[in-house]
Amino acid sequence: MTTNQSAELTNQSILAHLNDLRIRVTWAAVSVLLGTIASFFFARDILLFLLSPYDGELQVLRPTEGIETYFKVALLAGVILAMPFVLFQLWKFISPGLEKREKRYVYLFIPITMLLFLTGIVFAWLVLVPAAVTFLSTFMPDIFVADWTGQEYIGFILAMLFWLGLSFEMPVVAYFVARIGVVQARALGEQWRFAVVGISVLAAAITPSIDPITMLLTMLPLVILYLISIGTAYVGQRQFDNSMALDK
Repeated sequence: MTTNQSAELTNQSILAHLNDLRIRVTWAAVSVLLGTIASFFFARDILLFLLSPYDGELQVLRPTEGIETYFKVALLAGVILAMPFVLFQLWKFISPGLEKREKRYVYLFIPITMLLFLTGIVFAWLVLVPAAVTFLSTFMPDIFVADWTGQEYIGFILAMLFWLGLSFEMPVVAYFVARIGVVQARALGEQWRFAVVGISVLAAAITPSIDPITMLLTMLPLVILYLISIGTAYVGQRQFDNSMALDK
């Protein structure tokens, strides 16, 4: 095979992967759109549920603020509804690079990833949201009066729910990056100090409040998940090493 033929095959392979990625992203976007449309009919009930931790009334300062908040709620619910199908599309994209026996892991990949995502949302809702809302709404009540707008409050809550849900996917991400040889479990264990700093930054970004208690409550499960990620990275690394040994 000549150099030109090899380069042409490489370009065709890259184009094929990009085309497959385009298809998967399109189907994932369609599923989110359909989930958002379905959730729109229940957005009012979801909105009332999200307001339950806040003991007060929310203001609307702009004509479009109410409907924007409504759509944000529907979008998050749509993402949650579509998540299994989005994960399936992700699996379809990465599965061609896996061995035949590893493709059976789809029966574990989607349920575990979905469970971690929902666990993060539930943890944020039951632990972080009440702590953050209570702290912010009762901070120096003799000076400040907690009178939030609907968009500010709902944006605050949705950001915490969504990003903490994604953060709980850390063990799955660690497995896959180790499975393709990008990182090793030993390196994750040795760099734990940098990981704690990174987790603290991530916790500060997830919790927009300056409440140190809420930030610490966010860091605790993320540190535990990082330790679990070292284990999942070890599993992925062994599979990568085995596959490389078979190719030799």
